[in-house]
Amino acid sequence: MADTAKIPDDIAGLSFEAALKELEQIVEKLDSGNVDLDQSIEIYTRGSLLKQHCDDKLRSAQERVDKIVSQNGNLSTQPANVE
Repeated sequence: MADTAKIPDDIAGLSFEAALKELEQIVEKLDSGNVDLDQSIEIYTRGSLLKQHCDDKLRSAQERVDKIVSQNGNLSTQPANVE
């Protein structure tokens, strides 16, 4: 993680799936238009941190997959196409 905000402990402890679910709920709230400005800014900030956490989890998983790729029975390293 280069030059990104520190992920709060309550978010850092979430699984990828739990963080993604919460992020989806935030997007739905913001899209509804039923949130006042101050609350919108607060939940947008949390959503940004959740997105960062999900990106970090995916990057970590990609690195693990890169180490495990097997071709013709021989272990080799290939970048996973996760974009």
